[in-house]
Amino acid sequence: KVKLMQKSSIQYILKVSIPIFFANLAIPMVGIIDTALMGNLGSLSYLSATSVAANLFSMIFWSFGFLRMGTVGMVSQANGRNDYTEILNIVVRNLLFVLAISITIILLQNLILSLSLKIFDLSEATRNLYEQYFKIRVYSAPGELTLYIITGLFVGLQKTKTSSLAVGFFSILNILLSIVLVTKFDLNIKGVAYGTLFSALITSIIFLIYMFWYLSKYTKITINFAQIFNLKKIKNIFNINLNIFIRTILLTFSFLWFTYLGTQIGEDFVAANAILINLVFLSAFILDAYAFSTEGIVGYSLGKKDLNLFKNIVKNSFILSSISGLIISIIFFFTYNLVINLMSDINEIRELSSSYAVWLIILPVISSFCYQFDGIFIGASQTKELRNAMIFSVFSYLLISILLIKFLFNTGIWISLCIFMILRAVSLFYYLDKIYLRFRKN
Repeated sequence: KVKLMQKSSIQYILKVSIPIFFANLAIPMVGIIDTALMGNLGSLSYLSATSVAANLFSMIFWSFGFLRMGTVGMVSQANGRNDYTEILNIVVRNLLFVLAISITIILLQNLILSLSLKIFDLSEATRNLYEQYFKIRVYSAPGELTLYIITGLFVGLQKTKTSSLAVGFFSILNILLSIVLVTKFDLNIKGVAYGTLFSALITSIIFLIYMFWYLSKYTKITINFAQIFNLKKIKNIFNINLNIFIRTILLTFSFLWFTYLGTQIGEDFVAANAILINLVFLSAFILDAYAFSTEGIVGYSLGKKDLNLFKNIVKNSFILSSISGLIISIIFFFTYNLVINLMSDINEIRELSSSYAVWLIILPVISSFCYQFDGIFIGASQTKELRNAMIFSVFSYLLISILLIKFLFNTGIWISLCIFMILRAVSLFYYLDKIYLRFRKN
């Protein structure tokens, strides 16, 4: 019992969150290095093509984030029951999903490329570079999506050092390969695309081998087709993954909508908002470390049917997340001018960004609550509630933003984003009793 209570302590949450925190910081560094490599080739087309193509693949792969989130919830609950045979079945089942999704993406690559070129208005030079990157990067799908399963497994097992090592290894290898291929082999845009492709495949192969070796210590590695293709469990996984998929698509759309609203005012506002929202995303990477670690412990508490453990993890994780959000806000308060000046050398954009920096300071505290609720509901596999809460929050956000932009212009965009974060937290709080009801049933 003492060991279970320790799993919900602030010290334990910090212990499992710190590796995720450092791994999460490595992720945006890949984009920063790729941007720097392309930004020094003497042509804006390299930078534009890489930026648009990389963002497209981020959106595509992020849309399948349910592979990681669904794996965490199911694995952590099976871990609470000490059912490693089921954990193995979950992993193999989800790897088959990865295979099917990857094959579909690769087979449909020409259609995806054609549609994306219709959406993005690119010059001929940029278009050619974009196609070169796309036709290489698309084959990284099996590797990148497999990493979702690997990280989901080890987060679910509360082995966050291993999941963070996988993410960190992928990011650092990606950076090193891109630098070598661009600077030593003069592959230019193909170099950063191959860098991501090779690093994804190498990392996924290494950690797949390690993953099955690790599981072999607890259960015999055998493929039980009757269990893996159990229709009831496949239907359950499908429902969980579909709900998370809908939730993720809506969340992605909400940030695209944020950018779209800026275009309705002017390009200078788009640029200023882009600087600030990227800093908001940076704070999200930090705060997500607590959400990730919470996922595994929440699922574990349900597997153990321990209500006190669940209550403690909810309370202590919110304390840590909100305090961290406050610290980030204080840091932004004292450094926003310096950071904005580093991100742009255009005085008009610097001044415009600074005039809206108050929202950069406010958002980390406000958003910390919805990030943490996400972790709780993902760990509990309450994905229907995640979906419904996001549907309510996004449609409310759309209506509020359309109204506020008419009267408050860019300030209205930022106020509506803050309201969106609050609505996400409030709507999930409304559903929290659904998780408590599962403990009472047990």
